[in-house]
Amino acid sequence: MIPGGVNSPVRAFAAVGGDPPFVARGEGCEIVDADGHRYLDLVGSWGPLILGHADNAVLGAAMTAASRGSSFGAPTELEIELAEEIVSRVPSVDKVRLCSSGTEATMHALRLARAVTGRDLVIKLEGCYHGAHDAMLVRAGSGVATFSDGRATTEPGSPGVPAAVAALTLVAPFNDADAVEDLLRRHKKDVAALILEPVAGNMGTVAPLSGWLERLRELCDRYGTLLVFDEVMTGFRLAKGGAQERYGVRPDLTCLGKVVGGGYPLAAFGGGRDLMDRLAPLGPVYQAGTLSGNPVAVAAGLATLRQLDDDAYARLESIGARVEAVLAPAAAYHGCSLARVGSMFTLFFRAKTPVRFADVLECDLAAFARFFRAALNEGVYLPPSQFEAAFLSVKLTDDQVATIADSLASALVAALVD
Repeated sequence: MIPGGVNSPVRAFAAVGGDPPFVARGEGCEIVDADGHRYLDLVGSWGPLILGHADNAVLGAAMTAASRGSSFGAPTELEIELAEEIVSRVPSVDKVRLCSSGTEATMHALRLARAVTGRDLVIKLEGCYHGAHDAMLVRAGSGVATFSDGRATTEPGSPGVPAAVAALTLVAPFNDADAVEDLLRRHKKDVAALILEPVAGNMGTVAPLSGWLERLRELCDRYGTLLVFDEVMTGFRLAKGGAQERYGVRPDLTCLGKVVGGGYPLAAFGGGRDLMDRLAPLGPVYQAGTLSGNPVAVAAGLATLRQLDDDAYARLESIGARVEAVLAPAAAYHGCSLARVGSMFTLFFRAKTPVRFADVLECDLAAFARFFRAALNEGVYLPPSQFEAAFLSVKLTDDQVATIADSLASALVAALVD
């Protein structure tokens, strides 16, 4: 009844083998499948569930909102409260527009960037994934990389994407400012925006090199190009103000998703007042959506953000450090590497920690598949692809953190046994 039996391709386990567990329910930091098996969940709905499953405050807020009506297609007071919460946290955002998915957020942000600059071209970075709209399916990470083993070099990245559309997207390697500068110099007044994940999470966890984000900011300023941070994954996960707070670099536009909706379908994009006021109805740039600002999702997102204070981020950093303390030396001993930024991490089956997509493509994908299956047997549910990040929850207990570290260390050994 459903193509491949799933409603998003990576869920099919094609990269790791076997059949995926069908989830019956989530409880805190665990999921329970239809056969009654329990797993410690390091997918967390691919990042949103920073508070775990069915958090009491989030669930209560969503149920209260739903009892008043599921959707209105009209303004609500909670939308203003959520907008105020976002603006108060994200350094670069004066105004924000809500939408329903990260794909929508990046699509609308790029339309706005093109309208403001009067330019058509966009630069993206290899291995970054900015949703499934046509212009961004070029050398993308996430499921696009997973289903081609990441090795496809043809553009566009999917049949059905017109070559003329793909041609509007220029590509440079992650962590390579010289390559970005070369594109900007060669296409001087034609590049509307540079879009990137400030910490890549769609080719596994790949951190920015020291000074790289600052150099991109300087280049965009020099060439009149807008800098767009896709913080769908990193927003409200790596710090109260996302990666831009953590690294001290302010983009022109920011795309948000996942955590901002607390596990419900909600996303956003925002920036300075001068840019955001170009959107209809104040300006000519059209953007709309029937379910934008859905009251149930807004309530859940607000209840999530209000729990993410300084203590929560300190706890997340501590949890991540404990997992790293066990896994990093084990990975190094077995010829692998661990990358972690805050509560995001990836164990790469490559000796040196990747800094760009080409490095990730050198990983032993068969070994990762064995590692994934061994971890699942140990009761730990990881993202089923080498090209994805794992996520930790602030609600993990000390015992669960120890179990995750020890189980993944054991799974690593099992994956590498001939």
